[in-house]
Amino acid sequence: MKKTLNIGGKLLDLSTPQVMGIMNITPDSFYSESRVNQLDEAYKKAERMLSEGASILDLGGHSTRPGADAVSEQEERKRILPVVEMLCKHFPNAILSIDTFRASVARQAVEAGAHIINDIAGGNLDPQMFETVAALNVPYILMHSRGTPQTMKDLNQYEDLVTDVLQELQAKIYQLQQLGVKDIVADMGFGFAKNADQNYVLLNELRSFQALNVPILAGVSRKSMIWRKLNITPDQSLNGTTVLNTVALLNGASILRVHDVKEAVEAVKLVGLLHGKW
Repeated sequence: MKKTLNIGGKLLDLSTPQVMGIMNITPDSFYSESRVNQLDEAYKKAERMLSEGASILDLGGHSTRPGADAVSEQEERKRILPVVEMLCKHFPNAILSIDTFRASVARQAVEAGAHIINDIAGGNLDPQMFETVAALNVPYILMHSRGTPQTMKDLNQYEDLVTDVLQELQAKIYQLQQLGVKDIVADMGFGFAKNADQNYVLLNELRSFQALNVPILAGVSRKSMIWRKLNITPDQSLNGTTVLNTVALLNGASILRVHDVKEAVEAVKLVGLLHGKW
């Protein structure tokens, strides 16, 4: 399995799992503490996450929680691009990922200094995305999903969950590789066209996705698969998140996408000690 990503000519080593910190430049993402609406807030959040050990900062300007309202392309660019430019100026060594399903936003963000495209739609919502990523020659995080944020909750019917998700991801990986995309990361899309019980099946079977021969990203942080099952709120879900991040690491995840960097970095270190690895 490939264990590196080419970030602007430098290799990011994934043999030790890396932590990706979530920065939502939105007013409506499901976890309020992840939101930043001013450049100074973004600066402080980035500084804290990087100091706590985040290798990657994931910037999103369009909430993709189930049922989220659509945001115009112009508004998404207006939210994202100034933050990318500011972070590149003040944190030149930080690796920036852009959480977008729009090829034009991806292109402009990379031109502004971003390094990775994180597409929650896996190319489904913009037919130009795969060709754009290939032309930009940047790593691409391919998430499994169906439909849109408004319709995904009704599209969770599978003949065999693990096999279907694996095959759908494999088909898209093949398309990307045919276009010349070299660095692909697979994300199971926890909560996207999956109900809570399906999320746990996928997490338990995460090692099956090593058959894709690409690194695996796990994004379970503070999601409803935790707080609804425990009858708590997203604000109370840090402990549950850490438990599931640990399971993801034990099952082969190479990147953890999280709201709480310090705790995720600690999980990586302790699991490494358990295995005598990193």
